[in-house]
Amino acid sequence: MAGSINASPLDRLDLPIEGMTCAACATRIGKGLSKIDGVSQADVNLAAARATVHFDPTVTNRAEFAEKIESLGYHVPEVDRRDEAEAEYTHTLGIRLLVAVVLTVPTVLISMVPPLMFTNWQWVAFALSTPVVFYCGWGFHRAALVNLRHGTATMDTLVSMGTLAAWAWSTVALFFLNAADETSDSMGGMAGMSSSGDTAHVYFETAGVIITLILLGKWFEARARRRSGDALRKLAELGVKTARLEDGTEIPLEELVVGVRFVVRPGEKVATDGTVVEGHSAIDMSMITGEPVPVEVGPGDEVVGATINANGHLVVEATRIGNDTALAQIVQLVEDAQGSRAPIQRLADRVAGIFVPIVFAIAIATIIGWTVTGNSAQDTFSAAVAVLIIACPCALGLATPTAIMVGTGRGAQLGIIIKGGEVLEQTRRVDVAVLDKTGTLTEGRMELVDVITSARTNADAALWLAAAVEARSEHPIAAAIVAGADVRKPGDAMSASVRAFENLPGRGVTASVTSDSGITRNVGVGRSSLFITIDSKLDQARIDAESAGRTAVIAGWADHDGDPLTAHAVLVVADRLKPTSAEAVADFHSLGLEVVLLTGDNRRTAETIGAEVGVDRVVSEVLPADKVAEVRRLQEQGHIVAMVGDGINDAPALAQADLGIAIGTGADVAIEASDLTIVSGDLRAAADAIALSRRTLATIKGNLFWAFAYNVAAIPLAAFGVLNPMIAAGTMGFSSVFVVTNSLRLRRFKGVRRHSPTKD
Repeated sequence: MAGSINASPLDRLDLPIEGMTCAACATRIGKGLSKIDGVSQADVNLAAARATVHFDPTVTNRAEFAEKIESLGYHVPEVDRRDEAEAEYTHTLGIRLLVAVVLTVPTVLISMVPPLMFTNWQWVAFALSTPVVFYCGWGFHRAALVNLRHGTATMDTLVSMGTLAAWAWSTVALFFLNAADETSDSMGGMAGMSSSGDTAHVYFETAGVIITLILLGKWFEARARRRSGDALRKLAELGVKTARLEDGTEIPLEELVVGVRFVVRPGEKVATDGTVVEGHSAIDMSMITGEPVPVEVGPGDEVVGATINANGHLVVEATRIGNDTALAQIVQLVEDAQGSRAPIQRLADRVAGIFVPIVFAIAIATIIGWTVTGNSAQDTFSAAVAVLIIACPCALGLATPTAIMVGTGRGAQLGIIIKGGEVLEQTRRVDVAVLDKTGTLTEGRMELVDVITSARTNADAALWLAAAVEARSEHPIAAAIVAGADVRKPGDAMSASVRAFENLPGRGVTASVTSDSGITRNVGVGRSSLFITIDSKLDQARIDAESAGRTAVIAGWADHDGDPLTAHAVLVVADRLKPTSAEAVADFHSLGLEVVLLTGDNRRTAETIGAEVGVDRVVSEVLPADKVAEVRRLQEQGHIVAMVGDGINDAPALAQADLGIAIGTGADVAIEASDLTIVSGDLRAAADAIALSRRTLATIKGNLFWAFAYNVAAIPLAAFGVLNPMIAAGTMGFSSVFVVTNSLRLRRFKGVRRHSPTKD
């Protein structure tokens, strides 16, 4: 942090940035902004293509930030067009990759396969490889120039340096050193293996292969970043576009102001956050709380924008609009938490910062040494080029994408989707698994689990009467009761004759039901206040159900009009625990992880579920911001956190966690905000996901180590002339084969339930 900050309140500004291609770009911009006087904090989010700056507005402003970013070689558009820019970048990468593949494949074939060589094939290789080096590889060269201006070096520098060296030497050899005189039948016809040693050799295919492989990795990375931005777009799309006023007029949501009243009809989404002034209803709050039980609201109760009105007609007074709404705050939470976590590729960039200057120094020293010892210019240049080629990062470029491709392929076979290499950075040290309840440990939908009746009352008959009434209601609990009755007698309750249906807000529903035998009863379903008498057995059943965290609904009837309702049955509705949840928690424990249950449900229900599955700790009654805060609190304590969830309300916490794991049967937003997705919905696969991530990360690190080791060991040999450029290219190719072979070992990975636990 540069400059002193006075006591003035700090402003926050989000700046869109175009031109970032890697983590090194984000780091450079962040450091540059932090040096500006008046800036207290600058965070650059590569995934969102933006910088968030906290600053003193009396000291600095947006213009100065934009000027600094532009001076670093990037662009700040006046209008945020990050979606368009990301799409353009991914599209451009795709075109360059396609061109590179189309031109490089024939170049490799005519350069490396003797039967395909023909007279003057070197000129064709030159014509094919030149567009690959300068058009397809322009992004690497541009990034290398930007790095050079600021005295840094990254993987882009290595790619640019190696490919330009291979192409430049080959071009010089072709135009001035008679490389086209090389014949296809010398030394078995392999290019570059002439027995005379007088012919210069070309390495156009080396330059083309390097650029093609690195472009492939960049394209995968760009697509992963694009998917991460989809989470924010999907969240924003959850809101409504218009609001209906009391007089029936529809206005754009942007025109709605605080204090104006709007109408929410049954089945509609609430336009914005507000307070109910008229009407009663049940609101589906699962978007915010993650819980399937709807919330009963009436005059004076608060409602949240984008939640769904289940059955009643409401008049709501707007209290928060725009960026102040709960939905907007969830979007902001996801965007903030989804920041640029350090990908494993940053390790290569850090090493490259040291490695590149050393390679340049060795190449220059080689030229000087060979010149002063009286060697020819061709031998001198050949030795220097061998140094640069052996240092070229073909294996480095393969180290991450091949491991990711094999690991993700194996994960797909196990029902696990891994979104990219950047998600694996922290998995090796994950020590806490935070689990959502609804949809993760439980099925995520309300089901009828029990029917308890008073003496001489038939359970099927009581359920039939209750379902006949509830079939006329839109309440989610009513739907669970009807579905439960339908399982026992499909469609029977729906065909009942029901008259005088009435919804009593806060109490329940009543109706007159006539059975097939012609008997008519006045039936009520709802809370205890609806009934004049409840016997002790039913009342105890209600208490027991609620103590276990379930929802108890009382059903009863009167035989004549005007008679008070008498309770005859208790219908117990609950979110059923998945049969594999306890085993999944045991799998997490076998990996050495502490397991925390984090849910928006009430304490009693959460503790009951937690005890059943064997978690270590329960945190209940939390909203999305609270979930993020709990994950952040664990991180501040030094824990590496894996978060498992499935709902919209889980998206911010999934993004904040070091490893976000989404259950594939859940909301699209949760899946997009996560790092890993469990396709099957089986929580046991989450433990497999962590184990596979650890193994993949270990493989990537091993690949990077050996890729650098091959280069470091071979560079001195090249400098002393032991390796000519062709052998150097072959050695580099062997290192690539080694990296690919090492990555293929991931195909033998077995799930944690099928082998002895390991942390790799």
